[in-house]
Amino acid sequence: MKNLSRRNFVKNVSLATAATATFSTADAKNIKDIFVHHVYFWLKNPNSEADKSKLLEGLEKLSKVPTIRMVHIGSPASTNRSVIERGYAVSWLCFFDNLEEEEIYQKHPIHLKFVEDYSYLWEKVIVYDAIGPKR
Repeated sequence: MKNLSRRNFVKNVSLATAATATFSTADAKNIKDIFVHHVYFWLKNPNSEADKSKLLEGLEKLSKVPTIRMVHIGSPASTNRSVIERGYAVSWLCFFDNLEEEEIYQKHPIHLKFVEDYSYLWEKVIVYDAIGPKR
């Protein structure tokens, strides 16, 4: 368990470092071009830790798609305000350099295999795609 905790710590530090590097001031002019893809999964068996673990396994595999610039896999936070949706089981947030890179991801064999192998786990999926505002 100690190694797992250390591994998670190193992974989180790496993600924070990557986020800082990805969105540094030097790149600020390019942030408006970033394509954000945020997916929320509701499981068919919401109380099944095995199903949630299986979905997380699939998302880890999915994170290997080469056009993904940065990824975050999450669960609902303990925050509690009227505007917060906490009914989902897992969220999948990834950033792409542009729409074209996200379209490559959608057709990539790893993504297609993820849907084929893991879609039996969820009853509902909501996707929010966003780009920077036109100025």
